[in-house]
Amino acid sequence: MLNNIKDKIASLESELFHRLALLKHAPNLPALEEGDRQILNTLKKDGAYVTTLAELGLNSTSELLKTTYNQLSQMEELNNEHLDKKWPQIYTVTDLPEISAWGREKRLLNIIENYIGLPITFHGVHLRKDFKSHNQFGTLLWHSDAEDRRIIKIFIYLNDVDKKTGPFEYIPRSLTSLFSLNYWRIYYKLLKSSYLGINDEEVKEVIPKSAWKSCVGPAGTVIIVDTKNTFHHGTVRTEDRSALFFCYTANPPERPDLCTQYWDDTYPSIELKQQVENSR
Repeated sequence: MLNNIKDKIASLESELFHRLALLKHAPNLPALEEGDRQILNTLKKDGAYVTTLAELGLNSTSELLKTTYNQLSQMEELNNEHLDKKWPQIYTVTDLPEISAWGREKRLLNIIENYIGLPITFHGVHLRKDFKSHNQFGTLLWHSDAEDRRIIKIFIYLNDVDKKTGPFEYIPRSLTSLFSLNYWRIYYKLLKSSYLGINDEEVKEVIPKSAWKSCVGPAGTVIIVDTKNTFHHGTVRTEDRSALFFCYTANPPERPDLCTQYWDDTYPSIELKQQVENSR
């Protein structure tokens, strides 16, 4: 019991320091263009903003796409048709300057810093292929991420995504605000799952499917989302989907141990994996 009390006190102290840090940094937040302020306001209201690479118009986009599709062409073909659960194929591409340069575009960093409210860090990028699936498991279950109090992840579709391809899906934050009954009902279900995630049927008991937001779109669709505070998942699919995943948190994040996967060997680069296989 004493340890529980100490943990509660430590948690309250941490939250107090966080709130003070937000107040202290507020005057130093970078200025935004009018269009970028619209992105920020939508993130604050709904937890997600959907756009396209063309609409964002960042200077490094052409090099990003050229390098990304080159990497995608080198991803090995997996013999996984016999598996009931086909886990995603993930490679770290943070070290590729053409890809990281896009993630470090000043306009993006300014939007994200204004949303998180503190100095931020860009952790890195995953190139990810999600395979056909007929049941919910892993990130196909509804969940929230845990790296920090606020997390921005940017997903870029590398192929056209419709219902067959398993679009990203989320519930607007306005429907699960901290002081709403929906919030506590959802997170009680998450707690019972040991935070591994809950399925569609369990979510429907709290939030009707008509309120879920499905992010379909052509290749080049960009989804900017707070994956900590926005309940989300990938959907089951009958066709494969490829995407880039960029990750940002405050600097330092609340859980730095969960952020190392974007630059360590948890998911090696394609080149490193090929070197290892060639040396066998």
